Amino acid sequence: MEQAELRARVAEFAQRMHAAGMVVGTAGNVSARVAGEEKIAITPSSLPYPEITAADVQLLDFAGNQLTDGRPPSFERGVHLAVYRARNDVGAVFHTHATYCSVLASLRRPLPPVIEELVPYVGGTVEVAEYAASGGDALAQNVVSALGDRSAVLLANHGNLCCGRDLTKAYKVAELVERVAQIYVLASTIGKPVALPDEVVANERLMYDAMRNWG
Repeated sequence: MEQAELRARVAEFAQRMHAAGMVVGTAGNVSARVAGEEKIAITPSSLPYPEITAADVQLLDFAGNQLTDGRPPSFERGVHLAVYRARNDVGAVFHTHATYCSVLASLRRPLPPVIEELVPYVGGTVEVAEYAASGGDALAQNVVSALGDRSAVLLANHGNLCCGRDLTKAYKVAELVERVAQIYVLASTIGKPVALPDEVVANERLMYDAMRNWG
């Protein structure tokens, strides 16, 4: 994919994330890896989503240097770059403030595999990264540590981060994690949600590894 097309796709998915209610105002951010290069395309800082165009999406190298003219890149670029540097399999990252994920993040409560789809698409329990101030190196390190080799992580008192091989797959992870978080929160108002049996999680984890590495 050409860089111009990639920037347009990032803008498109950022607007889709906003339309789905995963963010409000200018919160959250989206990025994608430039294929074959140590570069990413990332949404700009403090620009309302309906106004974002391909030209507003900025290119950065892995050292964080801005390679395109225009608005400054997202304030959270350090978290995105840390994930790409740590995970060669990641081609896109969504940072959302989706409501039910944020509920769990505010409680600092992990999201266990209470629904079948979570493990094949996310890799297991969605853990909570330890709290650190937004935009700093500490938050980036905490996110990478808690994410591990899975596709989603909660950010304490903040929101979540979801990733995948490309924008389409990463967005689907973001949708799924918010749906499971909603089910978990609602179920918790009635009783104690029951996680899948360990043997089921182990088998579904094999499916996750296959899809993450090959499809």
